[in-house]
Amino acid sequence: MSSSASAPIRVGTRGSLLATTQAQTIADALTAAGHPAELVIIKTEGDASARPVAEIGVGVFTTAIRVALRNNEVDVAVHSYKDLPTAPEDDLTIAAVPTRVDPRDALVSRDGLVLGELPPGSVVGTSAPRRAAQLRALGLGLEIRPLRGNLDSRLGKVASGELDAVVVARAGLVRIGRTEVVTEALDPVVMLPAPAQGALAVECRSDDAELVRILAELDDPSTRAAIEAERSVLAALEAGCTAPVGAIAEVVESIDEDGRIFAELSLRAAVAAEDGSDVIRASVVGPVDRAVELGKDLAAELLELGAGELVNSP
Repeated sequence: MSSSASAPIRVGTRGSLLATTQAQTIADALTAAGHPAELVIIKTEGDASARPVAEIGVGVFTTAIRVALRNNEVDVAVHSYKDLPTAPEDDLTIAAVPTRVDPRDALVSRDGLVLGELPPGSVVGTSAPRRAAQLRALGLGLEIRPLRGNLDSRLGKVASGELDAVVVARAGLVRIGRTEVVTEALDPVVMLPAPAQGALAVECRSDDAELVRILAELDDPSTRAAIEAERSVLAALEAGCTAPVGAIAEVVESIDEDGRIFAELSLRAAVAAEDGSDVIRASVVGPVDRAVELGKDLAAELLELGAGELVNSP
């Protein structure tokens, strides 16, 4: 932690409205728990570039923040969990995964049209190959265009008429208080979200035992289990977080033969060809404490069904 015991905990974040809003929720929660905290804004390469994330690389938004963490310029890093590479970092610990916000994707369209009402040829913007592939697979005849920029600029392209619609993470709109623009929250049956979408990763240095303990108070075990399962699918498929892989997990209540209620983890995943020509789906249900193994099992099933060819397709 900071050199002085009384100094605020320094929470590192990107400077976008969404990132600072997310980080402020963590700073506020720490402060409310008796641990004063303040934001430290960190410029990342992802913020400085207008190129698609698929070109500039996985982790482009997180690397600079992790460097600041390692250099003791901040005590805590707050990431959109879906932006993190799947490979763990031994010297850093994700000490908390707070309760997730709505993981679904959201359609924001002109004239209030839902996805099925968009006329063929409508121009839809999205930043993610996963979304583009699943949109194409629906066979609606939409023209999909790559999209970068912060949420406000993406929404502005619809308002200005440059695009007929955009697909973005609903969680981001929830966090910045803009849910009124959503014309349809896309059911995961239609579009599976990115692994870990809607979740935050609260990270600190592994050797800071006291801070690890403090941050653990913010952890939501059900969210953590779901995220571990989803990201385990992604890691086992050896796919970066820009690959056309969707996954969603949730802790659900089941009833055993004796009528007793118990918790299980339900996990669904899909891999889509980027041109939308094929989507392979699979699902599994199992013990909550086997989240990582369930993800690996589901990835193995997807690979048996031919997902490897889709993940590695040009």
